[in-house]
Amino acid sequence: MVWGDTALRLKEAGITILSGMLETVGEDYSTIESIGRTGGVRPSATWPATRDRAIKVAAVARTLGIRLVTFHAGFLPHDSADPERMTMLQRLREVAQMFAAWGISIAFETGQEPAETLASCLDQLAMPSVGVNFDPANMLLYGAGDPVEALRYLLPWVRQVHVKDAVPSGVLGTWGQEVVVGKGSVDWSGFLAELSRCPFRPNLILEREAGEDRLSDVVAARLFVEQSGVLRGA
Repeated sequence: MVWGDTALRLKEAGITILSGMLETVGEDYSTIESIGRTGGVRPSATWPATRDRAIKVAAVARTLGIRLVTFHAGFLPHDSADPERMTMLQRLREVAQMFAAWGISIAFETGQEPAETLASCLDQLAMPSVGVNFDPANMLLYGAGDPVEALRYLLPWVRQVHVKDAVPSGVLGTWGQEVVVGKGSVDWSGFLAELSRCPFRPNLILEREAGEDRLSDVVAARLFVEQSGVLRGA
Protein backbone atom coordinates (compact mmCIF):
# COMPACT_ATOMS: atom_id res chain seq x y z
CA MET A 1 0.00 0.00 0.00
CA VAL A 2 1.53 3.30 -1.14
CA TRP A 3 0.32 5.28 1.89
CA GLY A 4 0.58 2.41 4.37
CA ASP A 5 3.49 3.86 6.35
CA THR A 6 2.39 7.51 6.17
CA ALA A 7 1.61 7.82 9.89
CA LEU A 8 5.00 6.36 10.86
CA ARG A 9 6.90 8.65 8.47
CA LEU A 10 5.05 11.72 9.75
CA LYS A 11 5.74 10.75 13.36
CA GLU A 12 9.44 10.26 12.60
CA ALA A 13 9.48 13.74 11.04
CA GLY A 14 7.88 15.25 14.15
CA ILE A 15 4.62 16.03 12.35
CA THR A 16 1.30 15.68 14.19
CA ILE A 17 -1.84 14.80 12.25
CA LEU A 18 -4.44 17.37 13.33
CA SER A 19 -7.36 16.09 11.25
CA GLY A 20 -8.38 13.82 8.43
CA MET A 21 -10.74 14.28 5.51
CA LEU A 22 -13.48 12.11 4.07
CA GLU A 23 -13.97 12.30 0.31
CA THR A 24 -17.52 11.28 -0.50
CA VAL A 25 -18.00 8.92 -3.42
CA GLY A 26 -18.50 10.29 -6.95
CA GLU A 27 -17.58 13.95 -6.38
CA ASP A 28 -17.10 15.90 -9.63
CA TYR A 29 -15.56 19.35 -9.19
CA SER A 30 -15.39 20.25 -12.90
CA THR A 31 -18.05 22.93 -12.43
CA ILE A 32 -20.14 24.28 -9.56
CA GLU A 33 -23.18 22.68 -11.17
CA SER A 34 -21.50 19.25 -11.31
CA ILE A 35 -20.38 19.29 -7.69
CA GLY A 36 -23.86 20.44 -6.73
CA ARG A 37 -25.21 17.23 -8.28
CA THR A 38 -22.51 14.84 -7.09
CA GLY A 39 -21.10 16.23 -3.84
CA GLY A 40 -21.45 15.10 -0.27
CA VAL A 41 -24.33 12.94 0.93
CA ARG A 42 -26.86 14.56 -1.40
CA PRO A 43 -26.99 12.03 -4.30
CA SER A 44 -28.94 8.92 -3.34
CA ALA A 45 -27.13 6.86 -5.98
CA THR A 46 -23.78 7.18 -4.18
CA TRP A 47 -24.99 7.37 -0.58
CA PRO A 48 -24.57 3.63 0.20
CA ALA A 49 -20.96 3.72 -1.06
CA THR A 50 -20.28 6.94 0.83
CA ARG A 51 -21.71 5.40 3.98
CA ASP A 52 -19.44 2.36 3.61
CA ARG A 53 -16.44 4.62 3.03
CA ALA A 54 -17.28 6.69 6.11
CA ILE A 55 -17.25 3.52 8.25
CA LYS A 56 -13.76 2.66 6.93
CA VAL A 57 -12.46 6.20 7.37
CA ALA A 58 -13.72 6.27 10.96
CA ALA A 59 -11.80 3.06 11.66
CA VAL A 60 -8.60 4.47 10.13
CA ALA A 61 -8.98 7.74 12.06
CA ARG A 62 -9.36 5.79 15.30
CA THR A 63 -6.24 3.74 14.55
CA LEU A 64 -4.23 6.91 13.86
CA GLY A 65 -5.57 8.73 16.89
CA ILE A 66 -7.23 11.43 14.76
CA ARG A 67 -9.98 13.26 16.67
CA LEU A 68 -11.46 15.35 13.82
CA VAL A 69 -12.51 14.38 10.28
CA THR A 70 -13.82 16.98 7.84
CA PHE A 71 -15.78 16.77 4.59
CA HIS A 72 -18.21 18.59 2.32
CA ALA A 73 -21.75 17.70 3.36
CA GLY A 74 -23.12 18.60 -0.07
CA PHE A 75 -25.26 21.59 -1.11
CA LEU A 76 -27.73 21.80 1.77
CA PRO A 77 -31.20 23.10 0.80
CA HIS A 78 -32.16 26.41 2.43
CA ASP A 79 -35.82 25.56 3.16
CA SER A 80 -36.05 23.73 6.50
CA ALA A 81 -39.18 21.93 5.24
CA ASP A 82 -37.50 20.68 2.04
CA PRO A 83 -37.74 16.83 1.99
CA GLU A 84 -34.25 16.61 0.45
CA ARG A 85 -32.85 18.60 3.37
CA MET A 86 -34.48 16.19 5.81
CA THR A 87 -32.92 13.24 3.96
CA MET A 88 -29.47 14.86 3.94
CA LEU A 89 -29.62 15.70 7.64
CA GLN A 90 -30.59 12.13 8.47
CA ARG A 91 -27.58 10.86 6.48
CA LEU A 92 -25.27 13.39 8.13
CA ARG A 93 -26.58 12.39 11.54
CA GLU A 94 -25.78 8.78 10.70
CA VAL A 95 -22.23 9.67 9.64
CA ALA A 96 -21.74 11.73 12.79
CA GLN A 97 -22.86 8.81 14.94
CA MET A 98 -20.39 6.48 13.20
CA PHE A 99 -17.48 8.74 14.11
CA ALA A 100 -18.78 9.71 17.55
CA ALA A 101 -18.85 6.02 18.49
CA TRP A 102 -15.02 6.19 18.34
CA GLY A 103 -14.80 9.57 20.07
CA ILE A 104 -14.18 11.39 16.77
CA SER A 105 -15.81 14.69 15.81
CA ILE A 106 -16.72 15.71 12.27
CA ALA A 107 -16.80 19.14 10.65
CA PHE A 108 -18.54 20.28 7.48
CA GLU A 109 -16.42 22.43 5.18
CA THR A 110 -17.95 25.78 4.20
CA GLY A 111 -18.73 27.19 0.79
CA GLN A 112 -21.38 25.07 -0.83
CA GLU A 113 -24.25 26.96 0.78
CA PRO A 114 -24.67 30.34 2.51
CA ALA A 115 -23.63 30.49 6.16
CA GLU A 116 -27.23 31.06 7.29
CA THR A 117 -28.30 27.78 5.70
CA LEU A 118 -25.43 25.81 7.23
CA ALA A 119 -26.08 27.35 10.66
CA SER A 120 -29.76 26.41 10.43
CA CYS A 121 -28.84 22.80 9.56
CA LEU A 122 -26.39 22.61 12.45
CA ASP A 123 -29.10 23.87 14.76
CA GLN A 124 -31.38 21.10 13.53
CA LEU A 125 -28.72 18.44 13.97
CA ALA A 126 -27.90 19.69 17.50
CA MET A 127 -24.99 17.27 17.89
CA PRO A 128 -21.98 18.32 20.00
CA SER A 129 -19.64 16.21 17.86
CA VAL A 130 -20.58 18.11 14.67
CA GLY A 131 -18.94 21.40 13.76
CA VAL A 132 -17.52 23.47 10.92
CA ASN A 133 -14.26 23.44 9.00
CA PHE A 134 -14.29 27.09 7.91
CA ASP A 135 -12.66 27.84 4.56
CA PRO A 136 -12.89 31.59 3.75
CA ALA A 137 -11.68 31.09 0.19
CA ASN A 138 -14.46 28.61 -0.52
CA MET A 139 -17.06 31.23 0.31
CA LEU A 140 -15.63 33.30 -2.56
CA LEU A 141 -14.90 30.42 -4.94
CA TYR A 142 -18.50 29.22 -4.77
CA GLY A 143 -19.99 32.72 -4.56
CA ALA A 144 -21.61 31.83 -1.23
CA GLY A 145 -21.09 35.11 0.61
CA ASP A 146 -18.59 37.31 2.45
CA PRO A 147 -16.16 35.22 4.56
CA VAL A 148 -16.12 37.54 7.60
CA GLU A 149 -19.90 37.84 7.75
CA ALA A 150 -20.20 34.07 7.29
CA LEU A 151 -17.73 33.47 10.11
CA ARG A 152 -19.90 35.53 12.48
CA TYR A 153 -22.84 33.21 11.80
CA LEU A 154 -20.83 30.02 12.21
CA LEU A 155 -18.36 30.96 14.95
CA PRO A 156 -20.00 28.78 17.67
CA TRP A 157 -19.45 25.68 15.50
CA VAL A 158 -15.97 26.39 14.09
CA ARG A 159 -13.55 23.55 14.91
CA GLN A 160 -10.90 24.12 12.22
CA VAL A 161 -9.99 26.84 9.72
CA HIS A 162 -8.36 26.70 6.30
CA VAL A 163 -5.95 29.55 5.62
CA LYS A 164 -6.71 30.00 1.92
CA ASP A 165 -7.50 33.00 -0.27
CA ALA A 166 -9.42 33.60 -3.49
CA VAL A 167 -11.10 36.13 -5.73
CA PRO A 168 -14.74 35.65 -6.78
CA SER A 169 -15.64 35.23 -10.44
CA GLY A 170 -18.45 37.77 -10.28
CA VAL A 171 -20.54 35.39 -12.39
CA LEU A 172 -23.16 33.30 -10.59
CA GLY A 173 -22.46 29.58 -10.92
CA THR A 174 -18.87 30.04 -12.12
CA TRP A 175 -15.78 29.18 -10.10
CA GLY A 176 -13.72 31.97 -8.60
CA GLN A 177 -9.93 31.72 -8.55
CA GLU A 178 -7.73 30.59 -5.68
CA VAL A 179 -4.70 32.85 -5.08
CA VAL A 180 -1.83 33.21 -2.62
CA VAL A 181 -2.96 34.22 0.89
CA GLY A 182 -3.03 38.00 1.16
CA LYS A 183 -3.45 38.49 -2.60
CA GLY A 184 -7.16 37.78 -2.76
CA SER A 185 -10.45 39.20 -1.54
CA VAL A 186 -10.47 37.79 2.00
CA ASP A 187 -10.34 40.60 4.57
CA TRP A 188 -7.74 38.85 6.72
CA SER A 189 -7.55 41.55 9.36
CA GLY A 190 -11.31 41.37 9.93
CA PHE A 191 -11.36 37.59 9.57
CA LEU A 192 -8.60 36.88 12.10
CA ALA A 193 -10.01 39.44 14.52
CA GLU A 194 -13.39 37.71 14.37
CA LEU A 195 -11.75 34.30 14.66
CA SER A 196 -9.97 35.35 17.87
CA ARG A 197 -13.45 35.35 19.50
CA CYS A 198 -14.00 31.68 18.72
CA PRO A 199 -14.57 29.68 21.93
CA PHE A 200 -12.92 26.53 20.52
CA ARG A 201 -9.54 28.04 19.48
CA PRO A 202 -9.45 26.10 16.19
CA ASN A 203 -6.29 24.97 14.43
CA LEU A 204 -5.29 27.00 11.37
CA ILE A 205 -4.59 24.67 8.43
CA LEU A 206 -2.60 26.09 5.51
CA GLU A 207 -4.23 24.83 2.32
CA ARG A 208 -3.11 25.49 -1.26
CA GLU A 209 -4.89 23.64 -4.07
CA ALA A 210 -3.67 25.65 -7.05
CA GLY A 211 -0.53 27.43 -8.28
CA GLU A 212 2.81 26.36 -9.72
CA ASP A 213 4.85 26.58 -6.50
CA ARG A 214 2.58 25.46 -3.70
CA LEU A 215 5.34 24.93 -1.15
CA SER A 216 6.48 28.55 -1.42
CA ASP A 217 2.86 29.69 -1.33
CA VAL A 218 2.25 27.77 1.91
CA VAL A 219 5.37 29.29 3.47
CA ALA A 220 4.17 32.75 2.40
CA ALA A 221 0.75 32.05 3.94
CA ARG A 222 2.31 31.08 7.26
CA LEU A 223 4.44 34.23 7.34
CA PHE A 224 1.41 36.35 6.43
CA VAL A 225 -0.62 35.04 9.37
CA GLU A 226 2.28 35.18 11.82
CA GLN A 227 3.13 38.75 10.86
CA SER A 228 -0.48 39.92 11.07
CA GLY A 229 -0.13 40.06 14.86
CA VAL A 230 -3.88 39.60 15.24
CA LEU A 231 -3.63 36.26 17.02
CA ARG A 232 -0.55 37.14 19.07
CA GLY A 233 -1.08 36.22 22.68
CA ALA A 234 -4.37 34.47 21.93
